[in-house]
Amino acid sequence: MQLRDLGEFGLIDRIERAARRVGAPRSVRIGIGDDAAVLRARLREDVVVSTDAMVEGVHFRWRTESPRTVGRRALVAALSDLAAMGARPLGFLCALAAPPQLPLRTLDGLLAGLLREAQTQATPLVGGNLSGARETSITLTAVGAVARGRALRRSGARPGDRICVTGALGAAALERARAERGLGRVRRVASPRLAAGRALARLPQVGACIDVSDGLEADLAHLLERGDLRAELEPAAVPRPPRFAAACARLGLDPDRLALAGGEDYELLFTVRAAGPSAAALTRRLAVPVAEIGRVRRGRPRGGAGRGWRHFGPGRVAGF
Repeated sequence: MQLRDLGEFGLIDRIERAARRVGAPRSVRIGIGDDAAVLRARLREDVVVSTDAMVEGVHFRWRTESPRTVGRRALVAALSDLAAMGARPLGFLCALAAPPQLPLRTLDGLLAGLLREAQTQATPLVGGNLSGARETSITLTAVGAVARGRALRRSGARPGDRICVTGALGAAALERARAERGLGRVRRVASPRLAAGRALARLPQVGACIDVSDGLEADLAHLLERGDLRAELEPAAVPRPPRFAAACARLGLDPDRLALAGGEDYELLFTVRAAGPSAAALTRRLAVPVAEIGRVRRGRPRGGAGRGWRHFGPGRVAGF
């Protein structure tokens, strides 16, 4: 059975029934079924909104990963933007474009992955849009809330700040490289650092913050581009997964390049004032490993922007 056999209203009903089975928290006053959703934020909170897109042939390929994985990855990418702002999620909307001949089992798998991740992250699907297209794309708008005036920003870095990152980098790029060589499928899905982001938003010593979606070097360049700043990075201090170097060697890949330029790790990259908490103290506070990997210095970087995912090659999509 294909998507065209179901029709637009049949598909809407299918999505609504699947979302209803997952349930919705108290933050949802009105969800799927009206012209717009109504979400409830708490008193003295600011609303945070971000949009992210995944396009077939650009961000995913059906031959290298399952529909469930595609759905989960799409929501993680959207929620990671909320994490980088220190926000808690309230809900998300999904704009789905797909060819009429898309097998219904593929659509069901995509929806199952999306809603599974939504349930894990306590972020309900509250509405969306459907459209026909030549290839499949999923555009998600995530809505969150943060204590008034406490949102983390990209623009808060200062000279002398210490540069820190959560978790480990390079695993997502390594798995994609394996899949592209026909050595398995993409199965790893990162987890958005929502709790860690909220903890960072409560620390006055935190300067700037961004999620590592395009790659460490590229995202670090975004973090420093609004001032006369540069990064003094210690590549050896960048945390990598266990046995990462050996796995890269088996594929003939440069582990430094994958760790520094690979994207989709969705860790938090942030700066801390010189007198702020240590990496060990941050690890305890955030309940996730934190590594200090360099310093912010005054002056423009030499050699242009860092490596990493480059948007606006053909058809690529960037947030703004």
